[in-house]
Amino acid sequence: MSLIASIENAMTRHVPDSLVSLALRFGLAVPFFKSGLTKWSGFGQLSDSTVLLFEEEFKFHILGKIYDYPSPQMMAYGAGIAEILLPILLALGLFGRFAAFGLLVMTAVIQLTIPSGWPIHLTWAAMALAIIVLGSGRLSADNLVRHV
Repeated sequence: MSLIASIENAMTRHVPDSLVSLALRFGLAVPFFKSGLTKWSGFGQLSDSTVLLFEEEFKFHILGKIYDYPSPQMMAYGAGIAEILLPILLALGLFGRFAAFGLLVMTAVIQLTIPSGWPIHLTWAAMALAIIVLGSGRLSADNLVRHV
């Protein structure tokens, strides 16, 4: 057996799938949650800078043209809520596939807004897709609910 095959077999035997799922969930949840925290100045109160970003700075880049965000204040609230709620659900593994799908959609919107960020956006998309396909794993609220 080759060295590479031996290493692969050892990893497969000693790294449980549940740990991989947990790492994926937290790896995707943390950057979105941290970003979400910066959008609020208090409970239910978006920071002025967040609204300003969506009104003045953030633009969609589509097929070589630049477009303003529609309803920037609503988009700011939606992003602020989603960046707090979806990562919490994902970290808990509660409605994990739904939360990952929501973050995948957000990643697509972020990519259209900041096209130069594609390397990290690709990483987020890959993690979200893996969670959507594999589910939240054994160490999740989804698994607890399924077995109650």
